[in-house]
Amino acid sequence: MSEYTTGGCVVMETSSYINNIDYSNVRGSVLFDVYQRVLDIVLSIIGLLVGIPLIAIFGILIKIEDNGPITYKQERLGKGGKRFYIYKLRSMRTDAEKFGAQWAEKNDPRITKVGKFIRKTRIDEIPQLFNILKGDMSIIGPRPERPSFTVEFNKEIPGFINRLAVKPGLTGWAQVNGGYDITPKEKLVEDIYYIKNRSILLDFKIILKTVKVVLTGHGAR
Repeated sequence: MSEYTTGGCVVMETSSYINNIDYSNVRGSVLFDVYQRVLDIVLSIIGLLVGIPLIAIFGILIKIEDNGPITYKQERLGKGGKRFYIYKLRSMRTDAEKFGAQWAEKNDPRITKVGKFIRKTRIDEIPQLFNILKGDMSIIGPRPERPSFTVEFNKEIPGFINRLAVKPGLTGWAQVNGGYDITPKEKLVEDIYYIKNRSILLDFKIILKTVKVVLTGHGAR
């Protein structure tokens, strides 16, 4: 997976695509948006009450393993192409991207021992609950991608940019039906399905599937 080395080029290329986002497929209403925001706040608060102790425990283990930073941040694209930073517990070596951004692979050798566990159980994702409270993300939606990957995928898969028609999510239809193993093209199909069929029933189906994913580690890398 190639990376665009000039930050300015990524910004310009991403901006040129944002105006072409197709919002016509988005199902929902103002009431649905209100429901989803309330759900985001309630579940994020509950998640943080449980998750903050886990962040502390695994933060210590991460520090002990290689004395590197506990968390890391990455720039991602949100609804309408809005740029924001997500925060995660660090699951890879500190030099994981010394040769530029790389797509995570199955049994990726860059993943640390502690990282294998927190990725399998999705504990590394807990800090993103703060992103959800802030409003950059939702509990449910397409997984947010890095700007450079979004540009590249949209060149290879026309329409990939349409995932930005709704807020990105911590979990979603693509995440529970493929996890990290799903290809960008398959991810687009699943995400567009969610965007076209958003509903309270589908959201709760995704939440139940997410619980299963967390308990079984399905789709982890």
